[in-house]
Amino acid sequence: MTRNESGGQGEHRYGADASSGPWSPADGGRGLWSPASVSTLGSMTPPDPAPVRSPGPRRALLAGSVGNFIEWYEFGVYGYLTTVIAARFFTPEGGSETEGLVRTYASFALAFFFRPVGAAVFGRLGDRMGRRPVLVLVVCLMTGATTLIGALPTYASVGAAAPWLLTVLRVVQGLSAGGEFGGAVAVMTEFAPPGRRGRYGAWQSFTVSIGLLAGAGTTALLATVLTTAQLDGWGWRLPFLLTLPLGLGALWLRLHLDETPAFAASAVTKESETLRHPPTGETVKAIALGIGRLTGWSAAGYTFLVVLPSYLQHTANVSFQQALIATVLANVGFAATILPSGELSDRIGRRPVMLAGALLVAVFALPLLNLVQDPGTPSYVKGALLLVAGAAVGLMAGPGPAMLAEMFPTTVRYTGLGLAYALSNAVFSGCAGLIITEAIERTGDADIPAYYAAAACTVSLAALLTLSGDAHQRSLR
Repeated sequence: MTRNESGGQGEHRYGADASSGPWSPADGGRGLWSPASVSTLGSMTPPDPAPVRSPGPRRALLAGSVGNFIEWYEFGVYGYLTTVIAARFFTPEGGSETEGLVRTYASFALAFFFRPVGAAVFGRLGDRMGRRPVLVLVVCLMTGATTLIGALPTYASVGAAAPWLLTVLRVVQGLSAGGEFGGAVAVMTEFAPPGRRGRYGAWQSFTVSIGLLAGAGTTALLATVLTTAQLDGWGWRLPFLLTLPLGLGALWLRLHLDETPAFAASAVTKESETLRHPPTGETVKAIALGIGRLTGWSAAGYTFLVVLPSYLQHTANVSFQQALIATVLANVGFAATILPSGELSDRIGRRPVMLAGALLVAVFALPLLNLVQDPGTPSYVKGALLLVAGAAVGLMAGPGPAMLAEMFPTTVRYTGLGLAYALSNAVFSGCAGLIITEAIERTGDADIPAYYAAAACTVSLAALLTLSGDAHQRSLR
């Protein structure tokens, strides 16, 4: 890989170090960019796209992030209410509580495995039709499915049909969520001013944290003001039904969002046959590398930020309210570091910031969890430890979206970064609760969550070492 000292773009091979730069002439220039065309495009001004009204970076941030908030608010609510949902939908009269919990986590994981399908389908549409129309579609699907969950009949009402209905809606959520991330990050980073992609991309992760906090806060409030019988009977429905007005607000914002300048410019160059799609093999390699870089974020994030409540209830014998408070503290630490770490990555690079987060989790996950489990540890110490755990995940999540956006050119960015994120989450987030619960059940080892998070972050450490140190300084392609 070469690059002009002035910051101009030279020939760039998109492989082990998948960062910014034009695609290499892998086929000798037949249908792809040749070295001559790369040199020419690196120094010429792209053709003027059709006139569009710029919504401004702030408006783009709001429209791009609102869907992420809804998505993760619902996923947080589902995770925090796992024990209630298991009893209402997956545990027949006289059935095993643990078996019901495992089935609930299986439904949780299934939705994640449909995310890559959504990322591929909606990503392809977003790279061809534009970011805006696809983001409008996915927020409608997400809002409708989540609202309907709040209106579903339970196992006591319709029997075995109840878990199937819930699972179908979870699949729709998974499909829409898979199409959400790629488009949202594309909008945020493609509208970002020069040198601020890390900060703008970090808003995607920040709205994830705010969504999880809102889900935890809403659930904790209901658990406080309602009796256990009321929460189990009808109170659990309220957080899901609340998604309807949120989704309508998101729809309005996205209907008033214009297309990104980067996509408009790429559409013009594609029409003039100057720009071609990159080789499929190179895109697949970049997606695989992106998965590795996100593994620690995905696994540690769900372990400490979502799975924690049910884990503490079943292994440490803490109350539902105490478990939710612990999760809120971890999410506060997560939220507090996302934007600063994204901005810091604009200054010193994505690699050192994300490496620091992965290293912290890999080294301290086990002692941290042991101290949280220990009844002799003072409450204020436990609270501080949970804040630190969340903050370590935030160091990976802040620069993560911009890092992914810089790995793919505009013509495949929606699809590429969406698939990398969706596949990583499907395997390491969606399965976290199922893997941890089953492993503890089979081994009796309460330290399984720490081993899981540490192992995933070790994988990310290796993948992040291949990240170019100056990717944050280069222009998006």
